[in-house]
Amino acid sequence: MKILYFGAGFVGACSAVVNADSGHDVLVYDVNQELVNNLSSLDKDKIESSLMERGLGELIIKNQARIKFTFDLAEVEKFIDLAEAVFMCLPTPEKDNTGETNLIFYEIAAKTLGKILLKRNNNNQTQHVLLINKSTVPVNMINQTQKIMENIGVKNFGVGSNPEFLVEGQAIEGSDHPSRVVVGAWNEKDFAIFRNIYSRFVGSPTTDYIEVNPLEAAASKLLANYMLFSRLANCFDVVGRVCEKFDGLNFENIRKVLITDKRIGGWGLYDSLFAGGSCFIKDARSLFYQLKSQGVNTDIIDSILTANQRQLDSFLARAKEELNFDWKGKTVGILGLAFKQDTNDVRNSASLKVTEFLFDKNVAKINAFDPTAGNNYLKHFVSNKDSNKINLVDSEIKAISGVDVLIITTDWPQFRELTQLIKKNLPKGAIIMDGRRILQHKYEELAEAGYNIIAVGSPLIKVV
Repeated sequence: MKILYFGAGFVGACSAVVNADSGHDVLVYDVNQELVNNLSSLDKDKIESSLMERGLGELIIKNQARIKFTFDLAEVEKFIDLAEAVFMCLPTPEKDNTGETNLIFYEIAAKTLGKILLKRNNNNQTQHVLLINKSTVPVNMINQTQKIMENIGVKNFGVGSNPEFLVEGQAIEGSDHPSRVVVGAWNEKDFAIFRNIYSRFVGSPTTDYIEVNPLEAAASKLLANYMLFSRLANCFDVVGRVCEKFDGLNFENIRKVLITDKRIGGWGLYDSLFAGGSCFIKDARSLFYQLKSQGVNTDIIDSILTANQRQLDSFLARAKEELNFDWKGKTVGILGLAFKQDTNDVRNSASLKVTEFLFDKNVAKINAFDPTAGNNYLKHFVSNKDSNKINLVDSEIKAISGVDVLIITTDWPQFRELTQLIKKNLPKGAIIMDGRRILQHKYEELAEAGYNIIAVGSPLIKVV
């Protein structure tokens, strides 16, 4: 079948290419010409410079006969006549830190699409088309999409919901082998379109194919992200804090005891300085705003958001509180700029907030390194008056050498093997602040080598 995508970001591009790999004919429209050109280049490096997702480049190249990226609406108009489904994959950021979803990008795209749908089939609109919200949107957005189309005069259409539950950096694998596919529609005609799109998952022994109504589908995405986010924040704020405040507790040993209880399980029981990324914080705030608008008490959601921020604030404050360290005029190394491993995405990354803290403390210089996210990190600070303090370096050694404090903010696996580089290049007496417990297996060795260690989930480890 023919499927149109509005939006070629992480969600749109990955979903589109996996559907092309399933045999569908796919056109992906986006207003970002640079992004479209890179995705159309058939050059793996160019593709990954825009969207770093493992396997994305290879899959686009493999399916080039069935997928096309465009910024030309004329191509969309030609394609729409036979399209049975349109996926809406637009940015839905938070509006002014209020929790309210900024729907400007979505609404512009929906109105543009509506005008094109009017013209389909020589203005007769004979082809039924299902408009699918794949963006993370407010629960009642399905009704707003319906109204936008009706106000324009669009006919013979349905509106459905198909939220994504992907892990960034593993989105291709997650789309190709999902644990569940959730689709929401109001009638059998639209469910039939979903079953055609996802025919290889219907009845699959390894994938739960779940049909609900569109409001339930949209709510399930927000609630799933909130539940995962709350799990992380609880681990930071309770499990990790207990291990920091009571001598003789090893976080990894405590974790092992907890996760062997099948009622608890292992996901999210890792200590970190902050839970960032594009989804968890935004979606929790969105739930907060939507429930508040309904007059519901939102203290629990607010406490989870507060706990996440408190974790970062507490971590950074420990240098002053526990070692009487003065940041002013110091040189700091930051290892890891992406919000997590396997991506170049810096949205809500701990590194951004750490850098802002260091600016506020008037450090002299910041040596920053990441295997993939350096340019995106720099773009964030391009208009900041202190951006000249950032020295983006191209290796771990350069980030480590000669600094007063080394802060680890991303869980890149290669950072686990830095002990010898640290001992050779980090001045004795420097502070290692491990926000990911990436070096936990070497804390005693590093303390014996002359370093003070502040790690989430551990009391201060002083120079031996």
